[in-house]
Amino acid sequence: MWFSRTPEMVDQQNALPGRSTPISVPARHFVLDAPLAPPFPEGSQIAYVAMGCFWGAERVFFETPGVISTAVGYQGGFTPNPTYEEVCSGRTGHTEAVQVVFDPTAISYERILSLFFENHDPTQGFRQGNDVGTQYRSAIYTCTPSQAEMATIAAAAFGEQLELRGFGQVTTEITDAGPFYFAEEYHQQYLAKNPSGYCGLGGTGVSCPVGLFETR
Repeated sequence: MWFSRTPEMVDQQNALPGRSTPISVPARHFVLDAPLAPPFPEGSQIAYVAMGCFWGAERVFFETPGVISTAVGYQGGFTPNPTYEEVCSGRTGHTEAVQVVFDPTAISYERILSLFFENHDPTQGFRQGNDVGTQYRSAIYTCTPSQAEMATIAAAAFGEQLELRGFGQVTTEITDAGPFYFAEEYHQQYLAKNPSGYCGLGGTGVSCPVGLFETR
């Protein structure tokens, strides 16, 4: 939906109150037959990203070898256990986020970051294509200091490549991961259940530089 004015981030004082009861989700992943919620297999790691409408973003990752499980939800805002309608109102502060559980022996966090940056336009602020609103902003929510360092390096390196090709500055929010609130059941693996469903995801055509962390 197009807004008549530029979306603005809600502050905590004016955010919706939410609720204490979590949204119920299926026990197993529709595509990968893996758990959507912890506990996850020993040795697995988690990445959290937001890159516009979470339907297409989740598909990028559940189709990637080495990914154990994915789920969509709401993150980066103030409202506990929000509904989809509340998030879309712009009054929760959340993004539409994806939880990516991966096997680090099969796929690196660096590769997760490359998929993130290459599959959306991280320069658009509070929008992604025709999807406009604070919930569509680009974000990486990090779980460890190492993830934070790698995300910062990747954003800078990719930003240089984008600038060379005439794009604006990277607006990706990089911050410590707060609570991840699962989205409603019908959103989980939506494009696997509805192959012809809407996907507003679109990259810039610019490759994220690889080999950034070879010395780390």
